[in-house]
Amino acid sequence: MSLEVLGLILLGLMLTFIFIGFPVSFCLIILGLVFGYIGIGDRVFYLITYQVFTTMEDYILAAVTLFLFMGYLLERAGLMTRLFHAIQLLSGGMRGSLYLAALLSATLFAAATGIVTPGVVIIGLMAAPRMMASKYDARLSAGAITAGGTLGILIPPSIMLVVMGPILEVSIMRLFAGAFLPGFLLSFLFIAYCLIRSALQPSVGPPLPPEERSPSLLYSLRELLVGLVPISTVILATLGSILTGFATPTEGAAIGCVGALGLCIAYRRLNWATFKDAVFRTGESAAMIMILLAASNFLGAVFSRLGTPGLIAEWMLGFHLPTTAYLLFILAIIFILGWPLEWIPIVVIILPMFLPLVHALGINMVWFSIVVATVLQTCWLSPPVALSAYYIKSVAPEWSLGDIFWGMAQFMVLQVIGVILLLFFPQIVLFLPNLWYGS
Repeated sequence: MSLEVLGLILLGLMLTFIFIGFPVSFCLIILGLVFGYIGIGDRVFYLITYQVFTTMEDYILAAVTLFLFMGYLLERAGLMTRLFHAIQLLSGGMRGSLYLAALLSATLFAAATGIVTPGVVIIGLMAAPRMMASKYDARLSAGAITAGGTLGILIPPSIMLVVMGPILEVSIMRLFAGAFLPGFLLSFLFIAYCLIRSALQPSVGPPLPPEERSPSLLYSLRELLVGLVPISTVILATLGSILTGFATPTEGAAIGCVGALGLCIAYRRLNWATFKDAVFRTGESAAMIMILLAASNFLGAVFSRLGTPGLIAEWMLGFHLPTTAYLLFILAIIFILGWPLEWIPIVVIILPMFLPLVHALGINMVWFSIVVATVLQTCWLSPPVALSAYYIKSVAPEWSLGDIFWGMAQFMVLQVIGVILLLFFPQIVLFLPNLWYGS
C-alpha cells in the first residue's frame, strides 16, 4: 500500500471518529501517531514534539488568548445594554426599530470582541424580552438575533481569522482589512431585510408605543453617545493600531485588553468575581483552541509526509474543470462539514488539505480565506445542527425551536446571497487590503 493511500485511510477514520463523537484533539493525536509510525517510523515522535512546541511558542497565537479575554471582559461590562437602549429610543417610532437596535448592537459587539457565543447570548438577553413584549414576530426576531450574533466570526477582531492566518500563511492584518466590508455588507443585508419586512408587514415589527419612546431628541443623543463612545474607543484603539501597522495583532489585542479593563473599572463592573470569571473562561477557551491547533498541525505534518494532499490536488486537477467549479466544490464540502463540526476542526484540519489545490489554481488567498469564513458563518445559521439556535433557546425559552429554525433559515438565505456577492465581486474583499497594504 502506498503512503498516499495510507493517508486517505487516515482521513476516513478521522472523520468517522469525529462524527461518532470522539474528542477531536485526542483523535487527531492518536491517529497521527499510529499512521505516522506506520508511514515514517520513529520520526513521528520527533515530529509531534516539534509541532506542539512550535504551536505553543507562536507569538501571533497569543492574540487568541488576549482577544478572548477582551471579549469576556466587555461582555461583563454591560456596555451593549445602554447602546441597545439608546438606538431603541432614537428609532422607537419606526417599524422594526427593535430589529435595528439588535442588529446594530450586535455589529458593534462583533467588532469589539470577535467571538460568537457571547454575542448571541447577550443580544438575546437584551432584545428577546423587549421583542416579545412588543409582539414582534418570533421567527424574524430569533433570526435577527442569531444572525447578528454570528457576525463575530467574521468582523475583526475575529478569533477565527487570527487562527486562520498562520494556517493558510496569510497576513492577519490583510485578513482583518478584507473582512471589514463583507462583515458590514452582511449586517446591512440583515437590517435592510428586517426593515423591509416590517414596512410591508407591520405586524412583524410594529412601532413602540409613545410611552416607550424618547422624551426628547437631546436625551436620545446623550444616551447614544454614552453607549457608543466607550466601545467605539476600544474598537478604534485595538483595530486601528493593528491595521495602521502601529502594533502587531498580539500587541493590538493587549491594547484592547487594557481598554476593556478600563471600561469595566469606569462602569464599576470590575470586581473579583467578574475578573475571575473572565480569566477562567479565557483559559478554558484558549486551552481548547491551542491543543486543537497543536494536534491539527501534527496531523497536517503527517499528511504532508505521507503525500496525501498532493495526491488529492493531482486527482482533482485531473478533471480539468474551471476554477470556479473547484472553488464551489471546496466551499460545498466546508458548508456540509460545518453542520456537525465547529469552525476550529474545519479551519485547522480540512482547509490545509485543499491548500495545494488552491495554490495550483492561483486563487488569491486573502479572498479565499474571507469567502471560507463567510461560509462558516452561514453554518451557524443552518438548521438543524446550528449552535446559535440552542444559544438563543437558552435565553428565550418561550420561542419554540421550530420558530427559531425558520427564522434562522431566512437569514441563511441572506448569508448565501452575501457569499454569491463575494464570489462575483472579489473587490468587496480585496479593496481595503490593496488600498492599505498594496496589491
